[in-house]
Amino acid sequence: MSLGTKNLVLLLLVVALTVFPLYVQRGAEFGGADDQAEKVVSEIKPDYKPWCKPLWEPPSGEIESLLFAVQAAAGSGFVFYYLGYLKGRRSRE
Repeated sequence: MSLGTKNLVLLLLVVALTVFPLYVQRGAEFGGADDQAEKVVSEIKPDYKPWCKPLWEPPSGEIESLLFAVQAAAGSGFVFYYLGYLKGRRSRE
């Protein structure tokens, strides 16, 4: 199997893994784990008060999403750069 074919198969798998859950769970509400945890905690103990507050809260949900995406991109960039560095170092040896 050529490299181009492998890449095409991987790309199709990524698209399928992205689209399939959206197709199966049509109309579902997607939310973060923080919101779900907050809901469960408020059900278990309605008078619970958090013992600490965040140092800074983003001004809006969009800014919070942007920061999350930047964090994810920086993390994945670091991991894949390091993996590429290791592969390059092994190929030189």
